[in-house]
Amino acid sequence: MPARLPLGLSHQVSQTDPSVSTTPAPGATLPITLQWPAISTEGLSKSFGHFTALRGVDLDLPHGSFLTIVGPNGAGKTTLIRVLATLARPSSGRVLMAGLDLTKDAVEARRLLGVVLHQTLLYDNLTAEQNLRFYGKLYAVSRLDARIEDVAEQVGLRQRLRDPVRVFSRGMQQRLAIARAILHEPSIMLLDEPDTGLDIDAAARLKQILRGGPGARRTVLMVTHNLERGLQICDQVAIMRRGRIMYLGNGGMELDRFKQIYFEHTGLREP
Repeated sequence: MPARLPLGLSHQVSQTDPSVSTTPAPGATLPITLQWPAISTEGLSKSFGHFTALRGVDLDLPHGSFLTIVGPNGAGKTTLIRVLATLARPSSGRVLMAGLDLTKDAVEARRLLGVVLHQTLLYDNLTAEQNLRFYGKLYAVSRLDARIEDVAEQVGLRQRLRDPVRVFSRGMQQRLAIARAILHEPSIMLLDEPDTGLDIDAAARLKQILRGGPGARRTVLMVTHNLERGLQICDQVAIMRRGRIMYLGNGGMELDRFKQIYFEHTGLREP
C-alpha cells in the first residue's frame, strides 16, 4: 500500500516514505467531524477512457489546515477538486470527508463543503441577493437576511446586492461565488483558482474570508497557478504532476527556494 501523506511535516514524497496515517481507529468516540481528518484519500484514482488523471493519491488533511496545491496544466489538480466536491466519482480508491465516505454519504458530505470552481455557479438573470437567497434556502441557512448581508460585506458587494449578475465584471462574479461558497458556513473549503479576476484588494482579503471569523478556522484546499500567492496564504504546499503528489511541504518558505523545488519536481524550466 502506498505511503500516507499526513500534513504537518515537510518532506519529499517517495514510495519508501515511512509516514504513518493519522486517521484514528474506527470506533473512536469523538464527533464525526473531528474523529477523522477533514479530508482523507486512499489510493484515489480517476480515469477518463484511456487517460488517467489521478494516480493513487493518498492524502490526510487535518482540521483547520490550509493546503495549496500547484502544478502544471494536466497535473490532475482540477480533477482532484471535482472528485472531492462530489462532482466526479473516483475510478478507484476511497475518499472520506470528515469521516463520511463520498461513495455512500455524498449528500451529507456536501453540507460540509464550500466550493469555488472555474464556473461561478451563479444565475446571470438573478440579482446577487437572489442568487445568495436561492443557495441559502438550499442549505436551510438560518437568519438568511442577515447572513446575506454579512457575506456580501465580506466580499465587498453589499452595495451591489440588488444588481443582476449579468452586469458584474469577472472579478465581481468571483467575489459573489466566494460569498455563495461561504454562505452556509462550511467547515471545509475547496477552491480551484479562487483569485481569478480579483483585484489586489480582494485577493489580499481572500485568506481571511476563506478561514472564517474568529474561532472558525476552516479547512481549506486550494488549487492555483499563482505560486507566490498560493505560498503566502497556506500552511502546507503540495506539487502535483501527472496525477500524483510529488512533493508535500510547509508553506512560508522563500519564493525563490520554492520555485527551485517546483521546477525540480515538475520537470519544467523556469521562464
